[in-house]
Amino acid sequence: MRKPMIFLGGILAGLFFVVLFLVGCSIFSRSPQNLGPLDGKLLPCPESPNCVCSLEEQNDAVHFIEPIVINEDPDEALVRLEQVIRDMPRAKIITLENDYMHVEFTSRVFRFVDDVEFLLDRKASLIHVRSASRAGHSDLGVNRNRVESIRARLTPDAI
Repeated sequence: MRKPMIFLGGILAGLFFVVLFLVGCSIFSRSPQNLGPLDGKLLPCPESPNCVCSLEEQNDAVHFIEPIVINEDPDEALVRLEQVIRDMPRAKIITLENDYMHVEFTSRVFRFVDDVEFLLDRKASLIHVRSASRAGHSDLGVNRNRVESIRARLTPDAI
């Protein structure tokens, strides 16, 4: 009887430290200082699979995601994109200037922060996007799913 209790106590202590570690990672993650457009482009993704970007090579199945195609006035498209973002839970617009938007999304449980960037390409009628986790290695598809959710909220005919 004593051994199962010790085993259970060890598991609970281990879980406690894992949760404490994850919360600590989220609390101490800082906003990257190198975000934003540079020469009309967004940063490439790191090698880790917790990032997607429409400016990656199309043959990079891990990181490449299609840009958002716009079929209306580019300024109206940005206004609609801003409204979609403002309607999403745990989203905070950090930068909104010219044809660029930086948004922080915070996860519900562990408070992990992901940085999502949008860059309007007026000539190509596209909104390029980059979504990356600040902490960890894998995001279990969260960034890709978020971008696809934003795309769907904009509706295919509306933007």
